[in-house]
Amino acid sequence: MRLVVLLFVFVLLRFCVDAQIPSRAQNFFDKAMRHEAKKEHAAARVAMEKALQDYPAYAEAYSILGAWYFRDRQFQKSVEIFRKAYLTLPTRSKLFAYPYAKSLIYSGNPTEAINIINNAASNSAEWEKLRTQAVFVQREMKKVWKDTVFNMGYGINTQDAEMFPWISTDERSLFLTRRRNLADEDFYVAVMDTCNEWYSAENMGSPPNTANQEAAQMISADGHYLFFMQCENRSENGWTAGGCDLYMSYRADSVWSTPQSFGATINTPAYEGMPCLSPDNRELYFVSNREGGYGGMDIWVARFENGFWQVPRNLGPNINTAANETAPFLHIDNNTLYFSSDGHTGFGGADLFVSQKMTDTTFAKPTNMGLPVNSAADETSLCVSIDGKNLYFASDRDSMAGNFDIYKIRMPEKLQPVPVNIVRGYVYDSLTHARLNHASVYIRDIHTGQNLYHFNSNRGDGSYMITLIAGKKYLVHTDRISYQDGSDTIDLSNRPLKETYYYNIALLPSDYVAPVNDSLLFTINFPLGSQKLSDSDKFLIQAAVAPWLYDMAGAVFFVNSYTDNTGTPMINEQLSYMRAGLVLKELEALGIDAMNIRAKGWGEADPISLNDTEEGRNRNRRVEVILRR
Repeated sequence: MRLVVLLFVFVLLRFCVDAQIPSRAQNFFDKAMRHEAKKEHAAARVAMEKALQDYPAYAEAYSILGAWYFRDRQFQKSVEIFRKAYLTLPTRSKLFAYPYAKSLIYSGNPTEAINIINNAASNSAEWEKLRTQAVFVQREMKKVWKDTVFNMGYGINTQDAEMFPWISTDERSLFLTRRRNLADEDFYVAVMDTCNEWYSAENMGSPPNTANQEAAQMISADGHYLFFMQCENRSENGWTAGGCDLYMSYRADSVWSTPQSFGATINTPAYEGMPCLSPDNRELYFVSNREGGYGGMDIWVARFENGFWQVPRNLGPNINTAANETAPFLHIDNNTLYFSSDGHTGFGGADLFVSQKMTDTTFAKPTNMGLPVNSAADETSLCVSIDGKNLYFASDRDSMAGNFDIYKIRMPEKLQPVPVNIVRGYVYDSLTHARLNHASVYIRDIHTGQNLYHFNSNRGDGSYMITLIAGKKYLVHTDRISYQDGSDTIDLSNRPLKETYYYNIALLPSDYVAPVNDSLLFTINFPLGSQKLSDSDKFLIQAAVAPWLYDMAGAVFFVNSYTDNTGTPMINEQLSYMRAGLVLKELEALGIDAMNIRAKGWGEADPISLNDTEEGRNRNRRVEVILRR
């Protein structure tokens, strides 16, 4: 929260020379300033009060003391100081009117503030903004929520700052960022016992925590991906370590992988942080002050398509302002966006807002979440339970500025996200019943066939978890290398919201019906991390394809690219797409029409050797080209 919003007024007042200040008052004033320089705030206020007692017309003393009380969130005290200055110094009352009105708003007296604003008779942009805020607070104070906010207590909160709460799907694990000793930020997790009480939050260890600053974590709905912000990463090229950048870690079971940077498409020399992944793992919302925004921190979104994170786009003026919009939280309904802002009209500092998605790329103008969630302090991060009933958020309302605790409150129905059902299951071979990992599961609109979500079955056990808007029917399309595509419907028309819908997906092997003259033409193996074709690779492609170039009628080339299982599945998928694209370009250069080429990166799927040896991993890093006639 920008608690010193009145500074420009105070600067003006410092130019108002107080004539003939008594030496005793001047001594108290100087003493107060010395205490303040040493951060002895209480002693500074006492000395400044004595300066005003000795010289009640001391304009600069009023200005500075009022600013101190406002900074320390003693808003009623700042009201008293500015009211006294406003009434005691009528020739300078206009100079004190703005901080007086601002203090009234923050102290919960908007009606009196409106009177001061109207008497000031100013039409400047700053005064109009203040009037808008006063009217807003006056209106909102009449519609406080029925439920009350409560601090989550000693199991979660400490004397350090706790921020960025993230609740698990079952609401029995709470992840958070803790800033220890006002400096080091790490991830912690608290779990609930059998009596529904929270154990004390424990450090998540390394990885993902390091000696650098890790903050603003989010965990994907299926529990396999951790996305977060890491700071203090300066490097020469600017994006592999650009101050604050986005990182991700993966776990197939219980161990997190070494975090990896998102790379240059997402990370820049600017600030990138506070990530939130959409429930289908395909859209990444984050905060940045990069060029192309509206000022300050903005919320951006990037989409993962064809193995690559696409260039991020700004969420636009409905969401972003010239100030700061931070901490995006897209609910698992994939429709409701919550975030923090000090640019939209609020109660003071940063407030929490909610907006609904209007189209695939636009959100409606946001709604302030109101009292008692928001306050004159800073509310800076939040998450909402999967059923939309509980709100967890960070605020520094009960302590010094910046010393956050985590709070909880029941959500009113009007601010709840769209109700969803949880769908869980696994993909398996319908003949052998073996679990199938890396299968793509597409959820489509039953009326239009449009893709709504895209999920992958888990690397480890072939499982998946998705959330779908309740009360609807959906088409389900599943594909995987070496298997026939599968199609079915999911009917959630009458499913209770709290009941998980279990749906396992069976696929037939592709050779269940004999393929039509499929021929493996050649295989190219790639060195670890390589994204280039060697001259010998290019010669192999030309030699293998040359005999078929004279009769291409009905021919289709399938370019299937694979990786080993080292690294992160999402990055491996991207790498396999890139390698498939290299081979595709070579085939096109030989005169083969792109319409007759099917190129796809399958990442870690369908290994032909074990990944526990270097030799096996070398064999799995390959591109296979199959000719179907």
